[in-house]
Amino acid sequence: MAGTSFKDLVAGDVPVLVDVFADWCGPCKAMAPELQALSSSVGDQAKILKVNIDRNQPLAQAYGIRSVPTLMIFKQGEMVWKAAGYHSEAQMKQALAPFMN
Repeated sequence: MAGTSFKDLVAGDVPVLVDVFADWCGPCKAMAPELQALSSSVGDQAKILKVNIDRNQPLAQAYGIRSVPTLMIFKQGEMVWKAAGYHSEAQMKQALAPFMN
């Protein structure tokens, strides 16, 4: 994955749920098992990408991210959904559903 740009990672037909997090963020840590469960339940119907905001400030600025956790869904390179705050597996799955084939 080294050398692959963010735009390349979110460019495909498969929806990509991007979790923008920080190591110091309590709700981000609490959401980690929910993301694991989501990954298992959606399989290859969607991808999950974790982005550390402290290491990716330009990305945070480009997408207007002011708080963590922030979730974004991309389909074919376009951001189609965005929400801040803790989300359960069920909430994330519901957000992804319209974009999965």
